[in-house]
This record gives sequence, structure tokens and C-alpha cells, in this order.
Amino acid sequence: MIYFDKVSKIYSKEPSGVVLDDVSFAVEPSEFVSIVGQSGAGKTTLLKLLIAEDKPTKGRVFFGSVNIHSIPQDELPAIRRRIGVVFQDFRLLSNKTAYENISFAMEAAGKSNKEIDDSIPQVLELVNLMDKASHFPGQLSGGERQRVAIARAIVNQPEVVIADEPTGNLDPLNSWEIVQIFKKINELGTTVIMATHNKSVIDSLGKRVITLENGKIIRDDKKGRYVL
Repeated sequence: MIYFDKVSKIYSKEPSGVVLDDVSFAVEPSEFVSIVGQSGAGKTTLLKLLIAEDKPTKGRVFFGSVNIHSIPQDELPAIRRRIGVVFQDFRLLSNKTAYENISFAMEAAGKSNKEIDDSIPQVLELVNLMDKASHFPGQLSGGERQRVAIARAIVNQPEVVIADEPTGNLDPLNSWEIVQIFKKINELGTTVIMATHNKSVIDSLGKRVITLENGKIIRDDKKGRYVL
């Protein structure tokens, strides 16, 4: 489904300007893959290339049979709608309730009012927030805000969910709860790609782990642990 073919990202000729260096790997449908590495290893850049927020200096990134960096700009939104994104800093709209934040994502995708009314209770139940639908982000804990962000990312039923340090601002208990939700999403058939440096999260998953160091893949273990 996803294939990085000898991808490099270079910002300058200095050694520190090489963020990704000849990276190749594939992700199959319904896989759960964690991308790990220390700060600056290239994890976030890799995810940005996948959603075409950035372009590789060399190499190709495929989503299905499509090289996402060679298609016309007006075709990118259709590709991005197949990918849900969860960020470390939540990126919720502070003036909208949890329900409205999720609804906004569906409206942007052109969903009908009936589809919105049918879908949002289902995703709120999946992330255990049915009782917080009318709360604004400022009334929610960090873990609850991240669960709203996850609900927003999955409500349009994407094929892939990518998460960039989704537990980076959370305590261990909330981190564990967030990871359980990602596991549930994956068990329902959605591919999950998560970038993190949280060792306890990785070690608890027992899923595939790709380790980056200085822009290169140094390990790719089917049932891995956080090893640097």
C-alpha cells in the first residue's frame, strides 16, 4: 500500500542537512508500524513526505500505485482524504466543541448532515468520549483532547492513520489509553503508522518497529522493541 523507494531529503550540504538518506520500506494494508528514533532522526520528515507536505530530494513515495509527488496539485486532496493525521499538539479548534471539531472534518470532506449525525456518535464511543461531546477543548484534559483529535482523524474512514508523537504531551496513563485506541483502530482494519520516541509505548505493542538513526533505517523488526 505504501512504499518509500530510495528516498532522501537533504536541506543543505552540511552533514546535519541530510534528514533522510536512501530510505526504502513498504507498509502493507492493515499493518501497525512504529517509526522510532531520537529527536532529529527524520521521523517527522518521513511522515510529511507521506502526506505530501514536503517533497523528497531523491526517490519516490507511493500510496497504492500513485507516486504522490508526481501527481498534479489539484489531485492531492483526494489522496490526503485517504489518510487521517494525528499530531502531538492536538490542533483542535478552541471555539468548537468536541462534536463540532469532528463535524468540521466531515463537512470539509463534503459529507451530508445525515452522515455526520450517524458517524460522530460512533467515533466518540470508540475513543470513550460520548459524555464529552459538548465540551470545548479548554474543558478537556490533554488525553481527552488527543482522543478528540483521533476521532477527527478517523471519522472519514481513512485507509491509513499516521500519528506524529501522539503521546508526546501526555502522562504514562493517558499515553497507554491513547495507544490502546490506536490498537483498536488497527484491529478494525486501518493501517497505523506512528512516529514516537516513547520506549514504554513501543515495547508494549509487540508490533513492527522501524528504527531511524541519522536519517537511515538501522533496524526493521516485525515484532520489535525500542532499541537504540
